Amino acid sequence: MKVRPLRDRVLVKPLTEKEVVKAEKEVVKGGIIIPDTAKEKPNEGEVIAVGSGRVLEDGKVHPLDVKKGDKVIYSKYGGTEIKIEGEEHILMKEEDILGIIS
Repeated sequence: MKVRPLRDRVLVKPLTEKEVVKAEKEVVKGGIIIPDTAKEKPNEGEVIAVGSGRVLEDGKVHPLDVKKGDKVIYSKYGGTEIKIEGEEHILMKEEDILGIIS
């Protein structure tokens, strides 16, 4: 199944914790072990597909700043989670993307 985002929407595949380099340790200073279920999901992902762009008030289409293959940081509660062929993806507006990781 293929999904093509419309207009200013972006399809992002969240990176797993193994793919995200974390500086934090699983055991905090007091010796408390944080279980996997209590850990926050990483807010990093890879852009899988992008829409045609944002339509401005004068009718012109402004292209998106992100492109397929970019690694991005997105807002924690941005977008809609969907499953494509059993894998988690997030469909969000470009404005929910906070930055591109280079």
